Amino acid sequence: MIDWGSLYVLMTPKGRRYIRHLKEGEDWQSTDGILSADAIHSSDFGSILHTHVGTPILLQEATLADRLKGLKRQTQIIYDKDIAAICLTLGAGPGRTIVEAGCGSGGLTTALSFFCGPTGRVISHDAREEFVALARRNLTWAGLGENVTIHHHDVGEGFLAENADALFLDVRTPWTYLDHAINATKNGATFGFLLPTVDQVRQLLLAMETRPFANIEIYELLKRGWKPVADRLRPMDRMTAHTGFLIFARKQEISEEFLSWLPKGTRERKQESARRERLGLEDAGDSERTSGEKE
Repeated sequence: MIDWGSLYVLMTPKGRRYIRHLKEGEDWQSTDGILSADAIHSSDFGSILHTHVGTPILLQEATLADRLKGLKRQTQIIYDKDIAAICLTLGAGPGRTIVEAGCGSGGLTTALSFFCGPTGRVISHDAREEFVALARRNLTWAGLGENVTIHHHDVGEGFLAENADALFLDVRTPWTYLDHAINATKNGATFGFLLPTVDQVRQLLLAMETRPFANIEIYELLKRGWKPVADRLRPMDRMTAHTGFLIFARKQEISEEFLSWLPKGTRERKQESARRERLGLEDAGDSERTSGEKE
């Protein structure tokens, strides 16, 4: 038996999926027929039900992926392939405090709420009031959000959080908010960013050079489905390709001494020389030669 108020999914023979809340007196109606709310309530997930015209319908439990697909959108939502990597890398889980800026329609916020559970916290910010309201409605619809606080606030004035375990920035110019983000997190915190273009990633990397970041990683995740037919297994004709670059890093002070111990080939030495020139530091080679001359 499925409880009233639960989210459920109905799948038709044509592959259409419908996600709904189970409410008394609210029957499901489509071109495939009608299913009464009582019939759904008295069944179990995994059952096959039949509409009033005899169409078989699969009854399934709504997973997190289903909930994310069912959210109302006014902004470009983060794709599930990226959400999975973000939640894993940020360490979203029980007892963790995750800060977010740019909640938009609340897709990532919903996933963070799911993974952090009752003992975790999600603190989100958005400068646009309509997005804050939409994200709150989506969280309620998904049956999540009790561990979420959403602030109608411009993070250009600072984050309304401190000592967070991780922070994610989904804004157009994240490099302008790095100092505020650093102040909102504890040492060793994990940072994540999502940017669509190479130029934006470059700007972010340049800004991170002058701040305490280590273990910087950049990913582009592609998702290609395969046709599940054993006799002719092959890739789908279409795929979810570039949606954005994911950039991750740790809040960590890195000394010039530590950097000097890193193994460097010809390319790495040129890159290090360019970095030091950008930062106005004395060239490492000149420093070593000067030291040798003095001896």
